[in-house]
Amino acid sequence: MLRPWSVNIQLDESAEKAIYLQIADAIIHDIKMGRLKAGEALPGSRLLAQLLKVNRNTVVDALQVLLMEGWLVSKERKGTFVAETTPTLQLQKDLPVTTSTAAVAIQKAHTIVFDDGHPDSKIAPINELARAYRQIFSRKARWKVMDYACELGSMEFRKAIAQMLNHQRGMQINESQVCITRGSQMATYLAAQCLLEKGDAVMIETPGYKPAWAAFEKAGAELLPVRVDGDGLVIDDILHHLQSKKRIKAIFTTPHRQYPTTVTLSLQRRYQLVELSNKYGFTIIEDDYDNEFHFGYRPFMPISSLPGLANFIYIGTMSKVVAPALRTGYLVSSRASFIESIGELRKIIDVQGDIIMEQAVLQLIHDGTIKRHIKKATLHYKAKRDKMSELLGEHLATYFNYTVPEGGLAFWLTPKENLDTTSFFHQLSQKNISLPPSSQFYFGKNQYGIRLGYGSLSEDTIAEGVKLIASVL
Repeated sequence: MLRPWSVNIQLDESAEKAIYLQIADAIIHDIKMGRLKAGEALPGSRLLAQLLKVNRNTVVDALQVLLMEGWLVSKERKGTFVAETTPTLQLQKDLPVTTSTAAVAIQKAHTIVFDDGHPDSKIAPINELARAYRQIFSRKARWKVMDYACELGSMEFRKAIAQMLNHQRGMQINESQVCITRGSQMATYLAAQCLLEKGDAVMIETPGYKPAWAAFEKAGAELLPVRVDGDGLVIDDILHHLQSKKRIKAIFTTPHRQYPTTVTLSLQRRYQLVELSNKYGFTIIEDDYDNEFHFGYRPFMPISSLPGLANFIYIGTMSKVVAPALRTGYLVSSRASFIESIGELRKIIDVQGDIIMEQAVLQLIHDGTIKRHIKKATLHYKAKRDKMSELLGEHLATYFNYTVPEGGLAFWLTPKENLDTTSFFHQLSQKNISLPPSSQFYFGKNQYGIRLGYGSLSEDTIAEGVKLIASVL
Protein backbone atom coordinates (compact mmCIF):
# COMPACT_ATOMS: atom_id res chain seq x y z
CA MET A 1 0.00 0.00 0.00
CA LEU A 2 1.38 3.42 -0.93
CA ARG A 3 1.93 5.83 1.94
CA PRO A 4 2.76 9.15 0.23
CA TRP A 5 2.91 11.31 3.35
CA SER A 6 6.45 12.59 3.93
CA VAL A 7 7.33 12.46 7.62
CA ASN A 8 8.73 15.82 8.68
CA ILE A 9 8.37 16.02 12.45
CA GLN A 10 10.85 17.94 14.58
CA LEU A 11 11.05 16.66 18.16
CA ASP A 12 12.46 18.67 21.07
CA GLU A 13 13.67 16.50 23.94
CA SER A 14 14.18 19.60 26.09
CA ALA A 15 10.56 20.73 25.77
CA GLU A 16 8.06 20.45 28.60
CA LYS A 17 5.63 18.52 26.38
CA ALA A 18 6.12 14.73 26.32
CA ILE A 19 7.55 13.29 23.07
CA TYR A 20 4.43 11.23 22.27
CA LEU A 21 2.30 14.39 22.56
CA GLN A 22 4.72 16.29 20.29
CA ILE A 23 4.26 13.57 17.67
CA ALA A 24 0.48 13.59 18.06
CA ASP A 25 0.26 17.39 17.79
CA ALA A 26 2.56 17.43 14.75
CA ILE A 27 0.29 14.95 12.95
CA ILE A 28 -2.78 17.01 13.92
CA HIS A 29 -1.04 20.08 12.48
CA ASP A 30 -0.38 18.28 9.18
CA ILE A 31 -4.03 17.20 9.03
CA LYS A 32 -5.21 20.77 9.64
CA MET A 33 -2.78 22.15 7.03
CA GLY A 34 -3.88 19.60 4.43
CA ARG A 35 -0.56 17.72 4.21
CA LEU A 36 -2.45 14.70 5.50
CA LYS A 37 -5.83 14.32 3.80
CA ALA A 38 -8.95 12.41 4.82
CA GLY A 39 -8.53 8.68 4.17
CA GLU A 40 -4.76 8.92 3.71
CA ALA A 41 -2.67 6.13 5.27
CA LEU A 42 0.02 6.70 7.88
CA PRO A 43 3.24 4.70 8.09
CA GLY A 44 3.14 1.72 10.48
CA SER A 45 4.18 2.36 14.07
CA ARG A 46 7.45 0.45 13.63
CA LEU A 47 8.47 2.41 10.52
CA LEU A 48 7.37 5.70 12.05
CA ALA A 49 9.45 4.97 15.15
CA GLN A 50 12.50 4.28 12.95
CA LEU A 51 12.00 7.50 10.98
CA LEU A 52 11.62 9.59 14.13
CA LYS A 53 14.34 7.65 16.01
CA VAL A 54 12.14 7.06 19.05
CA ASN A 55 10.87 4.02 20.94
CA ARG A 56 7.98 2.29 19.18
CA ASN A 57 5.86 2.51 22.37
CA THR A 58 6.16 6.30 22.14
CA VAL A 59 4.69 6.22 18.62
CA VAL A 60 1.96 3.80 19.73
CA ASP A 61 1.00 6.19 22.56
CA ALA A 62 0.84 9.10 20.07
CA LEU A 63 -1.35 7.12 17.65
CA GLN A 64 -3.69 6.03 20.44
CA VAL A 65 -4.19 9.68 21.45
CA LEU A 66 -5.11 10.51 17.85
CA LEU A 67 -7.44 7.52 17.60
CA MET A 68 -9.22 8.46 20.81
CA GLU A 69 -9.55 12.11 19.77
CA GLY A 70 -10.98 11.10 16.39
CA TRP A 71 -8.17 12.31 14.11
CA LEU A 72 -7.32 8.79 12.94
CA VAL A 73 -9.17 5.52 12.40
CA SER A 74 -7.77 2.01 12.57
CA LYS A 75 -8.76 -0.56 9.94
CA GLU A 76 -8.07 -4.19 10.77
CA ARG A 77 -5.20 -5.68 8.72
CA LYS A 78 -4.94 -2.49 6.69
CA GLY A 79 -3.40 0.12 8.96
CA THR A 80 -4.10 3.55 10.38
CA PHE A 81 -5.75 6.28 8.30
CA VAL A 82 -6.79 9.90 8.64
CA ALA A 83 -10.46 9.96 9.60
CA GLU A 84 -12.91 10.95 6.89
CA THR A 85 -14.45 13.44 9.32
CA THR A 86 -11.83 14.87 11.65
CA PRO A 87 -12.65 16.89 14.79
CA THR A 88 -11.72 20.12 12.98
CA LEU A 89 -14.02 19.40 10.01
CA GLN A 90 -16.84 18.34 12.30
CA LEU A 91 -16.56 21.53 14.35
CA GLN A 92 -16.53 23.66 11.23
CA LYS A 93 -19.60 21.84 9.93
CA ASP A 94 -21.70 21.75 13.08
CA LEU A 95 -20.57 24.70 15.21
CA PRO A 96 -19.97 28.21 13.87
CA VAL A 97 -17.58 29.00 16.72
CA THR A 98 -13.84 29.13 17.33
CA THR A 99 -11.92 25.96 18.16
CA SER A 100 -11.51 26.93 21.81
CA THR A 101 -15.21 27.70 22.19
CA ALA A 102 -16.07 24.45 20.47
CA ALA A 103 -13.86 22.51 22.86
CA VAL A 104 -15.73 24.03 25.79
CA ALA A 105 -19.07 23.21 24.16
CA ILE A 106 -18.06 19.57 23.65
CA GLN A 107 -16.84 19.28 27.24
CA LYS A 108 -20.12 20.67 28.57
CA ALA A 109 -22.07 18.20 26.45
CA HIS A 110 -20.56 15.28 28.35
CA THR A 111 -22.85 15.10 31.32
CA ILE A 112 -21.17 12.04 32.89
CA VAL A 113 -17.40 12.06 33.26
CA PHE A 114 -15.65 8.93 34.47
CA ASP A 115 -12.24 10.16 35.60
CA ASP A 116 -9.37 7.88 36.58
CA GLY A 117 -9.97 8.01 40.33
CA HIS A 118 -10.50 11.52 41.67
CA PRO A 119 -11.82 12.09 45.21
CA ASP A 120 -15.22 13.60 45.97
CA SER A 121 -14.60 17.30 46.65
CA LYS A 122 -18.13 17.66 48.02
CA ILE A 123 -17.14 15.83 51.23
CA ALA A 124 -13.92 17.80 51.77
CA PRO A 125 -13.63 19.35 55.27
CA ILE A 126 -13.98 22.89 53.89
CA ASN A 127 -15.42 24.46 57.06
CA GLU A 128 -12.67 23.00 59.22
CA LEU A 129 -10.01 24.18 56.77
CA ALA A 130 -11.50 27.69 56.71
CA ARG A 131 -11.57 27.73 60.51
CA ALA A 132 -7.90 26.72 60.62
CA TYR A 133 -7.03 29.61 58.29
CA ARG A 134 -8.90 32.09 60.48
CA GLN A 135 -7.13 30.85 63.59
CA ILE A 136 -3.74 31.18 61.92
CA PHE A 137 -4.39 34.85 61.10
CA SER A 138 -5.75 35.56 64.57
CA ARG A 139 -2.54 34.52 66.33
CA LYS A 140 -0.40 37.15 67.99
CA ALA A 141 2.65 36.17 65.93
CA ARG A 142 0.70 35.85 62.68
CA TRP A 143 3.27 38.00 60.87
CA LYS A 144 5.72 35.08 61.04
CA VAL A 145 3.77 33.01 58.50
CA MET A 146 4.02 35.87 56.00
CA ASP A 147 7.84 35.73 55.84
CA TYR A 148 10.14 33.50 53.80
CA ALA A 149 10.47 29.92 55.05
CA CYS A 150 12.47 26.77 54.39
CA GLU A 151 12.32 25.45 50.83
CA LEU A 152 11.75 21.93 52.21
CA GLY A 153 8.60 22.98 54.05
CA SER A 154 7.96 24.00 57.63
CA MET A 155 9.83 21.94 60.20
CA GLU A 156 6.65 21.27 62.20
CA PHE A 157 4.79 19.94 59.17
CA ARG A 158 7.70 17.74 58.09
CA LYS A 159 7.86 16.30 61.61
CA ALA A 160 4.12 15.55 61.47
CA ILE A 161 4.47 13.78 58.11
CA ALA A 162 7.45 11.77 59.37
CA GLN A 163 5.54 10.78 62.51
CA MET A 164 2.50 9.75 60.46
CA LEU A 165 4.61 7.59 58.13
CA ASN A 166 6.45 5.98 61.04
CA HIS A 167 3.34 5.22 63.09
CA GLN A 168 0.89 4.30 60.33
CA ARG A 169 3.08 2.93 57.53
CA GLY A 170 5.90 1.25 59.41
CA MET A 171 8.67 3.53 58.17
CA GLN A 172 11.71 4.71 60.15
CA ILE A 173 12.48 8.24 59.04
CA ASN A 174 12.88 11.73 60.48
CA GLU A 175 12.07 15.23 59.26
CA SER A 176 15.50 15.67 57.59
CA GLN A 177 14.42 13.00 55.07
CA VAL A 178 11.20 14.82 54.08
CA CYS A 179 10.47 17.55 51.53
CA ILE A 180 6.98 19.05 51.22
CA THR A 181 5.90 19.62 47.59
CA ARG A 182 2.94 20.98 45.65
CA GLY A 183 1.51 17.53 44.97
CA SER A 184 2.97 14.17 43.96
CA GLN A 185 3.73 15.18 40.36
CA MET A 186 6.08 17.92 41.55
CA ALA A 187 7.72 15.40 43.86
CA THR A 188 8.24 13.00 40.94
CA TYR A 189 9.70 15.77 38.76
CA LEU A 190 12.12 16.91 41.47
CA ALA A 191 13.20 13.32 42.13
CA ALA A 192 13.80 12.69 38.42
CA GLN A 193 15.85 15.85 37.97
CA CYS A 194 18.06 15.17 40.99
CA LEU A 195 18.50 11.42 40.47
CA LEU A 196 18.80 11.00 36.71
CA GLU A 197 21.12 12.07 33.94
CA LYS A 198 20.86 11.76 30.17
CA GLY A 199 21.58 8.16 29.25
CA ASP A 200 20.26 6.67 32.49
CA ALA A 201 17.40 4.17 32.38
CA VAL A 202 14.30 3.82 34.54
CA MET A 203 12.18 0.67 34.72
CA ILE A 204 8.45 1.44 34.60
CA GLU A 205 5.24 -0.53 35.05
CA THR A 206 3.40 -1.26 31.78
CA PRO A 207 0.66 -0.15 31.72
CA GLY A 208 1.55 2.63 34.12
CA TYR A 209 1.38 6.27 35.14
CA LYS A 210 2.32 8.33 32.10
CA PRO A 211 2.78 11.72 33.85
CA ALA A 212 5.64 10.11 35.81
CA TRP A 213 7.08 8.71 32.57
CA ALA A 214 7.11 12.24 31.15
CA ALA A 215 9.09 13.47 34.18
CA PHE A 216 11.73 10.76 33.67
CA GLU A 217 11.97 11.40 29.94
CA LYS A 218 12.38 15.11 30.64
CA ALA A 219 15.42 14.24 32.76
CA GLY A 220 16.90 12.37 29.78
CA ALA A 221 16.15 8.83 30.94
CA GLU A 222 15.28 5.83 28.78
CA LEU A 223 12.12 3.99 29.87
CA LEU A 224 12.29 0.19 30.23
CA PRO A 225 8.86 -1.50 30.39
CA VAL A 226 8.05 -4.10 33.06
CA ARG A 227 4.85 -6.09 32.70
CA VAL A 228 2.18 -6.27 35.42
CA ASP A 229 0.25 -9.46 36.19
CA GLY A 230 -2.09 -10.55 38.98
CA ASP A 231 0.72 -10.27 41.57
CA GLY A 232 2.09 -6.95 40.35
CA LEU A 233 5.47 -6.30 38.73
CA VAL A 234 6.87 -9.28 36.82
CA ILE A 235 10.28 -9.91 38.41
CA ASP A 236 11.61 -11.79 35.35
CA ASP A 237 11.25 -8.60 33.29
CA ILE A 238 13.24 -6.68 35.91
CA LEU A 239 15.99 -9.33 35.86
CA HIS A 240 16.09 -9.18 32.07
CA HIS A 241 16.72 -5.41 32.15
CA LEU A 242 19.28 -5.66 34.96
CA GLN A 243 21.29 -8.20 32.99
CA SER A 244 21.47 -5.86 30.01
CA LYS A 245 24.15 -3.21 29.56
CA LYS A 246 21.73 -0.38 30.38
CA ARG A 247 22.68 2.14 33.06
CA ILE A 248 19.65 1.50 35.26
CA LYS A 249 19.19 4.07 38.00
CA ALA A 250 15.67 3.38 39.28
CA ILE A 251 12.34 1.63 39.06
CA PHE A 252 9.05 3.53 39.38
CA THR A 253 6.25 1.57 40.98
CA THR A 254 2.78 1.98 42.51
CA PRO A 255 2.76 -1.24 44.57
CA HIS A 256 -0.09 -0.56 46.99
CA ARG A 257 -2.66 -0.32 44.22
CA GLN A 258 -0.98 -0.39 40.85
CA TYR A 259 -1.95 2.39 38.48
CA PRO A 260 -4.01 1.73 36.43
CA THR A 261 -4.78 -1.97 37.10
CA THR A 262 -5.38 -1.66 40.92
CA VAL A 263 -3.32 -4.86 41.49
CA THR A 264 -1.37 -5.08 44.77
CA LEU A 265 2.27 -6.15 44.56
CA SER A 266 2.64 -9.46 46.43
CA LEU A 267 4.78 -9.67 49.56
CA GLN A 268 7.16 -12.18 47.97
CA ARG A 269 7.80 -9.88 45.01
CA ARG A 270 8.30 -6.92 47.34
CA TYR A 271 11.15 -8.74 49.06
CA GLN A 272 12.57 -9.84 45.71
CA LEU A 273 12.50 -6.22 44.53
CA VAL A 274 14.31 -5.05 47.68
CA GLU A 275 16.96 -7.74 47.20
CA LEU A 276 17.52 -6.73 43.58
CA SER A 277 17.63 -3.02 44.47
CA ASN A 278 20.35 -3.65 47.05
CA LYS A 279 22.30 -5.99 44.77
CA TYR A 280 22.29 -3.79 41.67
CA GLY A 281 22.17 -0.40 43.39
CA PHE A 282 19.07 1.06 41.74
CA THR A 283 16.58 3.25 43.61
CA ILE A 284 12.98 2.20 44.21
CA ILE A 285 10.71 5.19 43.53
CA GLU A 286 7.43 4.33 45.25
CA ASP A 287 4.30 6.39 44.54
CA ASP A 288 1.77 5.57 47.27
CA TYR A 289 -0.97 7.73 45.79
CA ASP A 290 -4.06 6.35 47.58
CA ASN A 291 -2.84 4.57 50.71
CA GLU A 292 -5.52 6.09 52.93
CA PHE A 293 -8.58 4.55 51.29
CA HIS A 294 -8.49 0.82 52.01
CA PHE A 295 -11.64 -1.25 52.55
CA GLY A 296 -10.15 -4.57 53.65
CA TYR A 297 -8.56 -5.57 56.95
CA ARG A 298 -5.42 -3.48 56.52
CA PRO A 299 -3.24 -2.33 53.63
CA PHE A 300 0.23 -3.61 52.83
CA MET A 301 2.98 -1.52 54.36
CA PRO A 302 5.05 0.42 51.78
CA ILE A 303 8.09 -1.21 50.19
CA SER A 304 10.01 1.72 51.67
CA SER A 305 9.20 0.39 55.15
CA LEU A 306 10.83 -3.01 54.56
CA PRO A 307 14.01 -3.57 56.60
CA GLY A 308 17.33 -3.44 54.78
CA LEU A 309 16.23 -1.40 51.75
CA ALA A 310 19.16 0.89 51.01
CA ASN A 311 17.85 3.26 48.32
CA PHE A 312 14.27 4.46 48.15
CA ILE A 313 12.25 7.54 47.27
CA TYR A 314 8.73 7.53 48.68
CA ILE A 315 6.06 9.89 47.32
CA GLY A 316 2.65 10.66 48.81
CA THR A 317 -0.02 13.34 48.71
CA MET A 318 -2.68 15.01 50.83
CA SER A 319 -4.64 16.03 47.72
CA LYS A 320 -6.78 12.89 47.64
CA VAL A 321 -7.27 12.99 51.40
CA VAL A 322 -8.73 16.50 51.48
CA ALA A 323 -9.34 17.78 47.91
CA PRO A 324 -7.45 17.97 44.59
CA ALA A 325 -7.18 21.76 44.92
CA LEU A 326 -5.05 21.21 48.03
CA ARG A 327 -1.67 20.93 46.32
CA THR A 328 0.27 19.38 49.20
CA GLY A 329 2.42 16.33 48.69
CA TYR A 330 5.65 15.01 50.12
CA LEU A 331 8.83 13.29 49.04
CA VAL A 332 10.84 11.07 51.39
CA SER A 333 14.30 9.65 50.73
CA SER A 334 16.45 7.05 52.44
CA ARG A 335 19.27 9.60 52.18
CA ALA A 336 19.04 13.02 53.84
CA SER A 337 21.74 14.26 51.42
CA PHE A 338 19.38 13.60 48.51
CA ILE A 339 16.72 15.75 50.20
CA GLU A 340 19.30 18.54 50.40
CA SER A 341 19.74 18.27 46.61
CA ILE A 342 15.97 18.36 46.20
CA GLY A 343 15.86 21.53 48.31
CA GLU A 344 18.53 23.24 46.18
CA LEU A 345 16.56 22.53 42.99
CA ARG A 346 13.26 23.43 44.61
CA LYS A 347 14.69 26.84 45.56
CA ILE A 348 15.42 27.59 41.89
CA ILE A 349 11.91 26.93 40.60
CA ASP A 350 9.81 27.57 43.73
CA VAL A 351 11.46 29.41 46.64
CA GLN A 352 9.12 27.75 49.11
CA GLY A 353 5.80 25.96 49.31
CA ASP A 354 2.48 27.23 50.62
CA ILE A 355 3.47 27.67 54.25
CA ILE A 356 0.04 28.94 55.28
CA MET A 357 -1.63 25.88 53.77
CA GLU A 358 0.90 23.68 55.54
CA GLN A 359 0.07 25.32 58.87
CA ALA A 360 -3.66 24.91 58.26
CA VAL A 361 -3.33 21.21 57.38
CA LEU A 362 -1.01 20.73 60.36
CA GLN A 363 -3.74 22.12 62.60
CA LEU A 364 -6.27 19.68 61.09
CA ILE A 365 -3.83 16.85 61.81
CA HIS A 366 -3.32 17.94 65.41
CA ASP A 367 -7.03 18.45 66.20
CA GLY A 368 -8.00 15.09 64.69
CA THR A 369 -9.94 16.47 61.72
CA ILE A 370 -7.85 14.59 59.14
CA LYS A 371 -8.22 11.29 61.01
CA ARG A 372 -12.01 11.72 61.30
CA HIS A 373 -12.29 12.76 57.66
CA ILE A 374 -10.37 9.71 56.42
CA LYS A 375 -12.64 7.44 58.45
CA LYS A 376 -15.75 9.14 57.07
CA ALA A 377 -14.42 9.25 53.51
CA THR A 378 -13.44 5.56 53.57
CA LEU A 379 -17.03 4.56 54.42
CA HIS A 380 -18.30 6.98 51.76
CA TYR A 381 -16.08 5.50 49.06
CA LYS A 382 -16.68 1.90 50.15
CA ALA A 383 -20.43 2.41 49.60
CA LYS A 384 -19.70 3.75 46.12
CA ARG A 385 -17.28 0.89 45.41
CA ASP A 386 -19.95 -1.63 46.40
CA LYS A 387 -22.55 0.11 44.23
CA MET A 388 -20.14 0.17 41.30
CA SER A 389 -19.38 -3.52 41.79
CA GLU A 390 -23.09 -4.36 41.83
CA LEU A 391 -23.72 -2.37 38.63
CA LEU A 392 -20.76 -3.84 36.79
CA GLY A 393 -21.90 -7.33 37.71
CA GLU A 394 -25.39 -6.63 36.45
CA HIS A 395 -24.60 -4.75 33.25
CA LEU A 396 -20.98 -5.20 32.12
CA ALA A 397 -19.74 -8.58 33.43
CA THR A 398 -20.64 -10.17 30.10
CA TYR A 399 -18.24 -7.88 28.24
CA PHE A 400 -15.37 -7.13 30.66
CA ASN A 401 -13.08 -8.91 33.10
CA TYR A 402 -12.43 -7.09 36.37
CA THR A 403 -11.71 -7.65 40.04
CA VAL A 404 -13.27 -5.70 42.90
CA PRO A 405 -10.48 -3.57 44.39
CA GLU A 406 -9.86 -3.59 48.14
CA GLY A 407 -9.52 0.17 48.12
CA GLY A 408 -8.80 3.20 45.97
CA LEU A 409 -11.27 5.07 43.79
CA ALA A 410 -11.35 3.20 40.48
CA PHE A 411 -12.01 -0.11 38.73
CA TRP A 412 -9.88 -1.65 35.99
CA LEU A 413 -11.77 -3.37 33.15
CA THR A 414 -10.34 -5.45 30.29
CA PRO A 415 -12.57 -6.58 27.37
CA LYS A 416 -13.30 -10.30 27.12
CA GLU A 417 -13.39 -10.08 23.33
CA ASN A 418 -11.87 -7.79 20.73
CA LEU A 419 -13.45 -4.35 20.91
CA ASP A 420 -13.54 -1.70 18.19
CA THR A 421 -12.29 1.05 20.49
CA THR A 422 -12.69 3.85 17.94
CA SER A 423 -16.37 3.08 17.47
CA PHE A 424 -16.85 2.36 21.18
CA PHE A 425 -15.51 5.70 22.41
CA HIS A 426 -17.29 7.58 19.64
CA GLN A 427 -20.63 6.05 20.63
CA LEU A 428 -19.96 6.84 24.30
CA SER A 429 -19.34 10.46 23.33
CA GLN A 430 -22.66 10.56 21.49
CA LYS A 431 -24.39 9.34 24.66
CA ASN A 432 -22.70 12.11 26.70
CA ILE A 433 -20.29 9.73 28.44
CA SER A 434 -16.72 11.00 28.74
CA LEU A 435 -13.70 8.85 29.44
CA PRO A 436 -10.70 11.22 29.43
CA PRO A 437 -7.55 9.86 27.70
CA SER A 438 -6.01 9.19 31.12
CA SER A 439 -8.77 6.62 31.73
CA GLN A 440 -7.91 4.55 28.65
CA PHE A 441 -4.75 2.45 28.44
CA TYR A 442 -3.20 0.47 25.61
CA PHE A 443 -0.23 -1.81 26.22
CA GLY A 444 1.45 -4.67 24.46
CA LYS A 445 0.01 -6.16 21.27
CA ASN A 446 -3.77 -5.77 20.96
CA GLN A 447 -4.18 -5.41 24.70
CA TYR A 448 -6.08 -2.59 26.32
CA GLY A 449 -8.12 -1.76 29.38
CA ILE A 450 -10.28 1.00 30.77
CA ARG A 451 -9.94 2.61 34.18
CA LEU A 452 -13.28 3.81 35.53
CA GLY A 453 -13.10 6.17 38.50
CA TYR A 454 -16.15 6.32 40.75
CA GLY A 455 -15.02 8.44 43.72
CA SER A 456 -16.15 11.83 42.41
CA LEU A 457 -19.54 10.62 41.10
CA SER A 458 -22.84 10.18 42.92
CA GLU A 459 -24.31 6.67 43.06
CA ASP A 460 -27.15 7.73 40.74
CA THR A 461 -24.66 9.09 38.21
CA ILE A 462 -22.57 5.91 38.42
CA ALA A 463 -25.70 3.84 37.74
CA GLU A 464 -26.71 5.97 34.75
CA GLY A 465 -23.20 5.91 33.33
CA VAL A 466 -22.72 2.14 33.62
CA LYS A 467 -26.11 1.49 32.00
CA LEU A 468 -25.26 3.80 29.10
CA ILE A 469 -21.92 2.03 28.57
CA ALA A 470 -23.79 -1.28 28.52
CA SER A 471 -26.25 0.11 25.97
CA VAL A 472 -23.35 0.87 23.60
CA LEU A 473 -22.09 -2.71 23.89
